[in-house]
Amino acid sequence: MGSKITDISLEPSAVLDAEQPSILTEMTGRIKWFDPTKGYGFIVPDLGGADVLLHVTILRRDGFQAAQEGMRIVCEVQKREKGLQVYRVLSVDESTAVHSAEQPPARTLVQVVPKGGYEIVIVKWFNRVRGFGFVSRGDGTDDIFIHMETLRRYGIAEVKTGDSLLVRFGDGPKGLMAAEVRLLETALPASH
Repeated sequence: MGSKITDISLEPSAVLDAEQPSILTEMTGRIKWFDPTKGYGFIVPDLGGADVLLHVTILRRDGFQAAQEGMRIVCEVQKREKGLQVYRVLSVDESTAVHSAEQPPARTLVQVVPKGGYEIVIVKWFNRVRGFGFVSRGDGTDDIFIHMETLRRYGIAEVKTGDSLLVRFGDGPKGLMAAEVRLLETALPASH
């Protein structure tokens, strides 16, 4: 699946500044995912090939504050040791961003059907590198597994030990698993 820069089949533009790479290629694609806490994300090129790395410093340097899943992007890319990387963001179309409620179910290997309403939980621990952690309803209750993809689906980029959340959960193959999650302070509208 390794993609060469010529696979994109766009004309490279020569750059004269010695501080910049010698060959840039214009590319159009959509944001696959972007995590501002990690400081990077990936673009799926329209013409196929490997995903392209988008770093937050490039995004912000070029005047854009965030990238959301589904946004269309036009950028210049350069070939790096580990693949293609965005060098300059030319434009983004925010109108194509996918709202978290419209996103497909989390890409975890197991789909969980929630078996009750939202409950308040506290994050026991969460490892961003491994992409999962556990939340608890309190002493004497079973821990609830929570996956990073579930958090992303509901627009949550980061949680840390001690954070409070609202979670709907169900039975997974190894115990309870979070199926839906909301931030406690923005979770549900007040009834009148």
